[in-house]
Amino acid sequence: MAAAPKIMSKLGPVQKRWSYASWTAPSHYNLLLGLLPHQNPKHVFASTVYKEELNSFSHRLNIPDIRFADMLPRMWLPNYLRSLGYYTQAIVSMPVLNPATPIAVDFDQYTLLDTHNDLRTAFPFLSFSRARPTFCLINTGETHYPYAPPNEPESQWPRINGLHGVFRRMQKGEIFERPFFNFDRLEQLHKRQIRVLDAVDLAVEELFDLLPTNTFVTITADHGELFGEGGFFGHGPIQHEKVLEVPFIEGMLR
Repeated sequence: MAAAPKIMSKLGPVQKRWSYASWTAPSHYNLLLGLLPHQNPKHVFASTVYKEELNSFSHRLNIPDIRFADMLPRMWLPNYLRSLGYYTQAIVSMPVLNPATPIAVDFDQYTLLDTHNDLRTAFPFLSFSRARPTFCLINTGETHYPYAPPNEPESQWPRINGLHGVFRRMQKGEIFERPFFNFDRLEQLHKRQIRVLDAVDLAVEELFDLLPTNTFVTITADHGELFGEGGFFGHGPIQHEKVLEVPFIEGMLR
């Protein structure tokens, strides 16, 4: 919300939603089960939420009357879409999603980019069938630590120095006499993440120009990120609402 992206917001309002997982790999597996970030509704059965989310795919993918039973037994969106004649592709930037992992199953094309922080490098790999509808997953990591825009030399990336030394001291049972976090440093990292979203937003503008008309686009995140809230930094083995809070925008490109 602090970055206020101009291009992404043209799809529709930015919603606050909640990821099903707190780090990259399991979150993407959930996405491909059809479990996009949820609205965390109260006074409702979980089964009702799953049904409503699956019904949303009827609109996103122009497939009338999707039923939970239709995805059985695989419970895997790429497999289900291929059975309906879809061409499926994924272009990912994070190594934990590399083509050797189970997540790559049932994609007609699966590509791992050479760099994690440049959405534009995904564009040459985009492929759309003239005869078949296309489903495409794109993963890009600019807003992941170290929150680096594509044009920033790696030598200028921030480093969390002394991390391994901290682990060695913990193994020896040493007690820390001062706070683990430098909150001024965390604030700098937080500002980097906000700024880098500008680069992503500009790249999204180019992406929109490359997509066919009547393409439904969903933009979200796999997890949140912490910058000192509750004594946490980053994401992963953390139980905090901020590590699950994600933005969610979607709409049709005409």
